[in-house]
Amino acid sequence: MGVRVRRAVGALALLSVPVLLAALPLVPAAALLGPAGLDLAGPGAIGGLLAAVAVGLGGSALLGPIVVDRRIARLPEADLDDRPADFVADRVATLADEVGVDAPAVTVVRADAANVAVADGYRGARLVVSTRLLSLPKADRDAALRHALVRLRTREALVATALLPALAAVETVALLATLLVGRRGERTAADRRVNRIHGYEPERDRIPSWAYAVAGVALWVLLLPAWLPTAVGDRLYVAGGRRDADGAVARLGTAERDGLGNAVAFASDAAGAADWPPLLDRLSLVSMADAETGRVRGTSRQEARTRLARLRSKRAL
Repeated sequence: MGVRVRRAVGALALLSVPVLLAALPLVPAAALLGPAGLDLAGPGAIGGLLAAVAVGLGGSALLGPIVVDRRIARLPEADLDDRPADFVADRVATLADEVGVDAPAVTVVRADAANVAVADGYRGARLVVSTRLLSLPKADRDAALRHALVRLRTREALVATALLPALAAVETVALLATLLVGRRGERTAADRRVNRIHGYEPERDRIPSWAYAVAGVALWVLLLPAWLPTAVGDRLYVAGGRRDADGAVARLGTAERDGLGNAVAFASDAAGAADWPPLLDRLSLVSMADAETGRVRGTSRQEARTRLARLRSKRAL
């Protein structure tokens, strides 16, 4: 599959997610209340589908930058003096000029995760950099920043930011469904021992574990039409966009390729992933989601290793 075809398929899959979520209430309501009553294929249902496209895409694009800004505002901001802060902004501006984009606003956060995220939208572009990434050697740090700016240039950050509310909603419901399916209903010997110590005996008529499993499976069945395009879009558009940006940075020279490889390797292996919000994963240099979230997203657990293998290979990217 060619790069353009892959990106187009991935983008269409992601764009369908907010439409499907909005269609869930709007299409039945329009079919019920439309001019043809319960005619599921009549003008009422078609009007509901058109409304779902407008409400889903428009609402997600409107909320995306707001959600990202509010999440960034809750991150611990780094206490930088004027000179280091000016240096970071100046360095980002220099790299942005080389990449060919307007310099985004820069927010430096105090985090052990060596990562950088880029968001874009009607509120303007924004770069979120951790203090640990800024502590990397110059070549590694600049390559990571350049990678984010390349994704800003290709509009990948704009699309991901606009669709983030819908994707996050699907991910949250999928995690809940998985939790229900795997819920343990019976008490272990350790549970009974703790209960005896505290003099507490739970009610005998608790909800059985099979009821949770049935609820989780039902939730998964309802979610599947939206989860499938989310997983496809994450693999083809988000992960594929990271690989495309890898190639764009690596083609600049050996120093840039080695620096990016070092930054990706350090970000993947170093401790501190818990400091990085899962909401920003799709906008980041490296995804830092835990194993359970990665399985729910349907993304490859070997993405970082695959990227490193490509960056360190002798073949042209």
